[in-house]
Amino acid sequence: MTLALIAGQGALPRTLAAALGGDPACYHLVGFAPEGLASAPFRVEHLGSFIAGLTAEGVTRVCLAGAIARPKLDPAAIDAATLPLVPRMMQALQAGDDGALRVVLSLFEEAGIEVVAAQDLAPDLLRIPEVGTPSDRDRTDIARAREVHAGLAALDVGQGCVVAGGQVLALEALPGTDWMLRSLAAPFPRPEGGVFFKAGKPAQDRRVDMATIGPETVTAAAAAGLSGIAVVQDAVLVLEGETLAERARAAGLFVAALPE
Repeated sequence: MTLALIAGQGALPRTLAAALGGDPACYHLVGFAPEGLASAPFRVEHLGSFIAGLTAEGVTRVCLAGAIARPKLDPAAIDAATLPLVPRMMQALQAGDDGALRVVLSLFEEAGIEVVAAQDLAPDLLRIPEVGTPSDRDRTDIARAREVHAGLAALDVGQGCVVAGGQVLALEALPGTDWMLRSLAAPFPRPEGGVFFKAGKPAQDRRVDMATIGPETVTAAAAAGLSGIAVVQDAVLVLEGETLAERARAAGLFVAALPE
């Protein structure tokens, strides 16, 4: 065994496991077990022992895929192998998303384990199924959304936003894309249509925490009354691309791939 999948929640771990074929070694942080995928749990308080166990089993590469929330650290449960890592773990828990991930990745790398990106293992995840054509108004909204996203990038807030008629309707934050789009389904005075824009953050480590869309994104965007979805090529993972395209066509939404 040379590759291990450290899985979180959502569809990405299952999609990646299927792309890898067979039954890859899979682990998950307690409290964030992946759906439909057999995996062994580990505690954050035992991270040092977990990493040491991976190296003892011959693991040389790991892929972190799927969503988790920041775990709470129980000081009484920390084992001896993890104790020296606690100051850096506390730093990670208190940092922004990007900073926290950099600390976590460094712990694996210092143990001689390479962190590989999901898209490197399954390049088809980067294939954006384009559907329809944005109108001139949509293109204006896309340009505005790119400006908003760029302005928020340094704040490490989120990876997406919604713009309609030049107005910013929503910004993605901790609750995530699905919550943001659901919030727009409630009636309130707003321009018709609109675009959901998604891209990575400029300083983001693309081995982990890649922006992701899937069929449910289309369903939520349609329920929110949007005209379409625009994502930046090579900065967003696409789950179940064929199903996503079918839903977009059925809902009359466009899906556009944008150059970086």
